[in-house]
Amino acid sequence: MTPAAAASPARAYRRLSVEERRAQLLGAALTLFAHRAPDEVSLDEVASVAGVSRPLVYRYFPGGRQQLYEAALRSAAEELVLCFAEPPAGPPTERVARVLDRYLAFVDEHDTGFSALLRGGSVVETSRTSAIVDEVRRAAAEEILRHLGERSEPGPRLRMMVRTWIAAVEAASLIWLDEGKRPAPDELRDWLVDQLMVLLAVTASSDAQTAEVVAALLPLERADGPAGRLAGRLVPVLGGADHLLPGSGRTG
Repeated sequence: MTPAAAASPARAYRRLSVEERRAQLLGAALTLFAHRAPDEVSLDEVASVAGVSRPLVYRYFPGGRQQLYEAALRSAAEELVLCFAEPPAGPPTERVARVLDRYLAFVDEHDTGFSALLRGGSVVETSRTSAIVDEVRRAAAEEILRHLGERSEPGPRLRMMVRTWIAAVEAASLIWLDEGKRPAPDELRDWLVDQLMVLLAVTASSDAQTAEVVAALLPLERADGPAGRLAGRLVPVLGGADHLLPGSGRTG
């Protein structure tokens, strides 16, 4: 072998910076945590996927698997929050639909890890990991409030309604995973958007602030969009409730 040939591997090797190496290790960890419960992932496996030694993993994460999991969780949480960010343009329900497309794609990609994260009970679960998850929920609620056009301080009813919907989205995601990712993601997305609109309507019927939000939101919607399609489906369903309206003259 010539000296030039012997030197070529060394020239091809590039030493990673601290930030790059840390990102590499987090990427390897996220790959494993996505489809395995955190309790089942070892540092040896993380090292193998990253193509490094176990001592190197410890050099960057001296707290071992717990520290690595929390760092990976924080990285995944930041990615998940970005799913809810959407430019303030177009009908609000269509914006929410795009948010849900990204969210469900994230759930699909991180299926087992997502399920383990939200169900809890893991030996690596701590008050810090629970706080990270709660931060995601709160950030998601703030983004949804912005999509709904609420720029003032949301009152307790409106905020509770949005956070209730976020909890329903989480629960539906877990059930979706349990059911073998059925129905199709776009069907689940549409159903969740419908739920948000119904929750808004019900809350608006007894809360002035939410009523103002709905009144400002409806003119932005399109007849062929989520709100228009839902209204078209509800008219025949609710047609049988005419006797419940005041002055109907019917008592049952």
